Amino acid sequence: MSVTNTPLTNIQIELLKLYSMEVSNEDLTAIQRLIARYFADKASDEMDRLWQENGWTNDTMNDWLTNGAFDETKKYRLLGNR
Repeated sequence: MSVTNTPLTNIQIELLKLYSMEVSNEDLTAIQRLIARYFADKASDEMDRLWQENGWTNDTMNDWLTNGAFDETKKYRLLGNR
């Protein structure tokens, strides 16, 4: 996914086409949930990939939580950055 400097992105154009139709509030909410689910699934898939690639386990997560792995000095090391 990349950010562009064009006036409208391809997703914005498609959403404008969709939103040019009058839909009920119920349908609008359902569409918003579909979009949110799509991006949540992508994030989950990426996390699954990272877990697999790095050999992370529930023990890894527990270790991070109990040993303060989410402070600024450790987060880059945990994510494989040097």
